Amino acid sequence: MQRNRPIRSVLRQSLHRLSVTTCGDGFTDLTANLQHTIASSGLRTGLVTLVALHTSCSLTINENADPRVLTDLAAHLRALVPREGARSLSGRGELRPYLHDDEGPDDMPAHIRTALTTTSLGLSFDAGRLVLGTWQAIYLWEHRTAPQQRHLSVHLIGS
Repeated sequence: MQRNRPIRSVLRQSLHRLSVTTCGDGFTDLTANLQHTIASSGLRTGLVTLVALHTSCSLTINENADPRVLTDLAAHLRALVPREGARSLSGRGELRPYLHDDEGPDDMPAHIRTALTTTSLGLSFDAGRLVLGTWQAIYLWEHRTAPQQRHLSVHLIGS
């Protein structure tokens, strides 16, 4: 953003909930959904706080032009948090299976992957549109293997 201008107006708030169905482990682009939510709010300039209301998925702002970036990100996180259990980061030592597996073998790895990433993002919007870099998109990063129904809180504050 190249201009600096004071913003003098009354602030308003708007709270929304987005529902997203994922295809399982991987990335779902939320950018268009968020753009629509901001545009329909009537707010022109402000901040949006996006929160994933789950403990086994996360949010990321990342590359939207080359899908290999998302493939590499997912591979790296799978290497850091293997599905079968934990062992030393050196790769040596005994495999310690996860204790928590209430919802299946991908349950605990999903929780760890979420803890290593983030479940909330704060973003600016101007002229009714998200302020993003040329190659940026906002993704929900699903850490479970099966498709999931995910809910996100979208809190807008602005004028």
